[in-house]
Amino acid sequence: MADKFPAMRRTSLPLLLVSLAAGALAVGGFAPFDLWPLPLLSLAALFALLLRTGSMRAGFALGFAWGLGFFIAGVSWVYVSLSVYGGMAPWLAALATLLFCAFLALFPAAVGALQACPRWHARRPVPAAMRALLLIPLAWGATEWVRGWIFTGFPWLLVGYSQVPASPLAGYAPLVGVYGVSFLLAWVAALLAWSVTTRGSLTRHAWAVAAVVALGVSGQALRSVEWTTPDGAPTSVALLQGNIPQDMKWRPEITAATLDTYLRMAAASPAQLIVLPETALPLFESDLPESYRGWLAELGRQNGGDVLTGLPTGSRDGAYYNSVISFGRADSQRYHKVHLVPFGEYIPLKPVWGWVIEVLRIPLSDFARGAIDQRPLAIGGQRVAANICYEDAFGEEIIRQLPQASVLVNVSNLAWFGDSFAPWQHAQMSQMRALESGRMMLRATNTGVTAIIDAKGRLLASLPLFTAGSLTGEIQGYAGSTPYVRWGNAPVLVLWSLLGTILLAAALYPRGAGRGCTAAKAATATLRRRP
Repeated sequence: MADKFPAMRRTSLPLLLVSLAAGALAVGGFAPFDLWPLPLLSLAALFALLLRTGSMRAGFALGFAWGLGFFIAGVSWVYVSLSVYGGMAPWLAALATLLFCAFLALFPAAVGALQACPRWHARRPVPAAMRALLLIPLAWGATEWVRGWIFTGFPWLLVGYSQVPASPLAGYAPLVGVYGVSFLLAWVAALLAWSVTTRGSLTRHAWAVAAVVALGVSGQALRSVEWTTPDGAPTSVALLQGNIPQDMKWRPEITAATLDTYLRMAAASPAQLIVLPETALPLFESDLPESYRGWLAELGRQNGGDVLTGLPTGSRDGAYYNSVISFGRADSQRYHKVHLVPFGEYIPLKPVWGWVIEVLRIPLSDFARGAIDQRPLAIGGQRVAANICYEDAFGEEIIRQLPQASVLVNVSNLAWFGDSFAPWQHAQMSQMRALESGRMMLRATNTGVTAIIDAKGRLLASLPLFTAGSLTGEIQGYAGSTPYVRWGNAPVLVLWSLLGTILLAAALYPRGAGRGCTAAKAATATLRRRP
């Protein structure tokens, strides 16, 4: 096997622009566009370019260009939250957004540099195939995983999310989670790239096609597997979307109007479980009038269930939490958010970064963390695994309350990101959580996307963005565990460790050993030819 194209020691501006455009194109695979083949084709194009690189510098540049196009197109909504609602000067918000996207681009850049390491070019043909089919997908999956936890994690736009819910690869989500789906997507892309950048027999290319087809057919078959079973009677639900403008939300003069809005919306619903968004009630629990608490509790009891609402708990002068609290037939229960957003909900290294509070002017920007061992809320005839906003981006954290929980509920306030891709991308992450856990997911948001998602990750119903309304429906609780609920990311990490060991052994294999084996074979053949 030999390369169809000579290895590049340097990369050109046109190739960098191609890589940049391919990265931007991949965003079309995510919500709200949902063109799931695009990330596969985009990664295949990137990997094909990387397989031609002969230097780590060229590989780094191509990977960085792809990542810059990908993240600028995909998460530029950060600018809206910093400038429009955070009060940062437009030029500074633009610079901060660019630097943030450049930092994220370092992860695909690392994949490009690693695969071009001279160790992988030392022996052929085996290392060439290993580099294409093992190293690149492994590096891609591992860097996404690192991005998901480093500096508290930013697992937004993991390529595995783009496959939910329609792609055959979505069938693997209950087994291996989003990181496993990302790895499989990268492997298919690497296989395609390898096929078009190397010379080989028709048989080799036929095997490549067969592998892709087999993976797709298996994934499609897995989509029909019922990993969990219905548990108990269905529950009627109402998800309230108040559409309170972010720049008005915390103004004391409209607090009474906000409370009245949500009370009227809740009173109009006969649902057993009524869910209000994150911090729907814009005041501390200690400041909530007793009469208002009584009204919410009475509404829940009249409907034979409960009202679940978001509001800050604790004291402004002490520790305070981003929480949800229930009122109604069951004893009042609460959940405190665990995974906080740095610089949005808490300030890391406050002596160093405390000035950020003054620049961004974000209210309540120093929440305390809730305990990680919180249990599901027994409300509305269900066992609710509550999570708040950004928390549903972390599948390994959501499954802490499983398999005890029968349904997932996310409350969010995404008004920070305006009319951008962010609300839809966030909803797609909720769809992945439903698939991974085999549970329905309810989303109650301030401005959207408020939605009901079934246990297969399908969006059953949703409200339009930036409208006030109540989304009503019926949900079914589920019992049991998917493989992902049982094992989390452990199987994928173990697989990656084994592959990494194999690759490390190949990289460290002495160059002379291969020549020695060849010489030994030649000597043996010579002895056999002697009379």
